[in-house]
Amino acid sequence: MTHPRARRAELASFLRSRRDRITPADVGLPPGLRRRTPGLRREEVALLAGVGVTWYTWLEQGRPINASVQVLDAISRTLGLDEAEREHLYRLADVPAVTDSETCGVLEPETRLILDQLGPLPAAVYNGRYDLLAWNDTYAALFPVLVAQPRATRNALWQLFIAKDCCTPMLNRTEELPQMVATLRAGFGRHLREPAWIDFIRRLSAASPEFARMWATHDVARPGSRMKIFRHSAAGQVRLVSTSMALSSPAETRMVIYTPMDEESRERIVWIRAHPEAPAVPAHTH
Repeated sequence: MTHPRARRAELASFLRSRRDRITPADVGLPPGLRRRTPGLRREEVALLAGVGVTWYTWLEQGRPINASVQVLDAISRTLGLDEAEREHLYRLADVPAVTDSETCGVLEPETRLILDQLGPLPAAVYNGRYDLLAWNDTYAALFPVLVAQPRATRNALWQLFIAKDCCTPMLNRTEELPQMVATLRAGFGRHLREPAWIDFIRRLSAASPEFARMWATHDVARPGSRMKIFRHSAAGQVRLVSTSMALSSPAETRMVIYTPMDEESRERIVWIRAHPEAPAVPAHTH
């Protein structure tokens, strides 16, 4: 089989298996008579999902038809799919799931516990677009402007590129920003048709010619350990090494831990943590 045929065959088997595990009583339907299996019938799934019976039958038969995001969402809800199953359904249907900061999943409680336990070290969780999802108190004291942003602009790349040179917290931006954009480009390859990713790239390109220029190079990179030099209005220069570790959930998230490179930076991090009210580099937006 060609790849598309194999994928459609797997989609058909997956839908049948999910349908078979749901009884009519689970969705408020009478049990009926002469059922060959205890699960739902195709026409019942179609009715509950609000799609045509013929269309759903063709989908479950693995025919080459197109499915929209809205239709797959309706089928997913009808079949009671969890997050992993929903993502699997989208992959098999060759339709990219729409993910954004509202629907990217919930962090495991253990992840937040680890962030807090890291304590003296700044640490945070980002997704593939550099949206800031969680952080500890030290990170908040070092980057108060970022953590105070509303969800829509609580993004490390966005804040770095729209800040004027005088107001950015990163001093070695010439070396680091191209690496961050290259990491973003590698992630974008897995989300080529997702509206949330496309809109983010479009908006940041319009807001920052510098980002647009770096994006146009098509450079790619993986997350890894990097040296980052930050400045804090009250504490001064802080030299840190960022270490990135992939998390199992939500998908494509990573925890980044910032370790001081020298004793002076370590002392300044301790001071910043003890004085969270101290002024940091101010934000500048346009």
